[in-house]
Amino acid sequence: MTLANYKFPTDRLRKVLKDDSKTPLVLVSCGSFSPPTNLHLRMFEQASDYCEFQTQYELIGGFFSPVGDAYKKAGLVSAQHRINMTNIAVRESSDWIGVDAWEPLHKEYLPTVKVLDHFDYELNDVLGGIETQTGEKKRIHVALLAGADLIQTMSTPGLWAHEDLDRILGHYGAFILERSGTDIDDALASLQQWRDNIRVIQQLIQNDVSSTKIRLFRKRGMSIRYLIPDKVVDYIYEHDLYMDDEKKSDKGKEKAVENSASAGAS
Repeated sequence: MTLANYKFPTDRLRKVLKDDSKTPLVLVSCGSFSPPTNLHLRMFEQASDYCEFQTQYELIGGFFSPVGDAYKKAGLVSAQHRINMTNIAVRESSDWIGVDAWEPLHKEYLPTVKVLDHFDYELNDVLGGIETQTGEKKRIHVALLAGADLIQTMSTPGLWAHEDLDRILGHYGAFILERSGTDIDDALASLQQWRDNIRVIQQLIQNDVSSTKIRLFRKRGMSIRYLIPDKVVDYIYEHDLYMDDEKKSDKGKEKAVENSASAGAS
């Protein structure tokens, strides 16, 4: 797939709202996903439970949006591999989580706010929203789904442009999953103006599996099975990924963050 023949994936979106009194919601998770882990998948499921029991949102779909190759982060295999792995991860494990390749198909780095704007455009301007029980169309709310580590970066002065934070947290809002080792209360303290739009999801079963640890296990020749979806494990072995985890400089990551701060970033 290229940008020239790109088509927004709608096959896993619910087509009709079940409860017209609720606000239809689509969650977008932006990140490297190198590789996608079971925690990435669980994040969507926990958000689904949270929405059902603690909000007036009706979750009608969720998307992985892998970052493009221009985000020069250590351990970042090609965008095509990451698109393939995230597709494999959701193919047999979910009927409502999808993968959108629009962001990784770009050669340039795209700030998170532009990705959320893209989803808003596709869902509401192109598709016209979601059909209600009465046959009318209702606008779909888009929100960011992320781990607590992202909120920490947002609370760090100078890493994110204020106008980007205002649109991401003020307009779209965020669903944030608690993670062990992250002081989310401290991070939220400097984001108080958007606090009402930041919903914190408690992680009832602690899971600290990360893509970084998976890559480290691979480099050491250790098993990664049952930490990530089985068929993603098979894909990694088949393509011999992460055995020579490139020691790319963190300067690439810093540059991407600088771009986010100046042009407008998990």
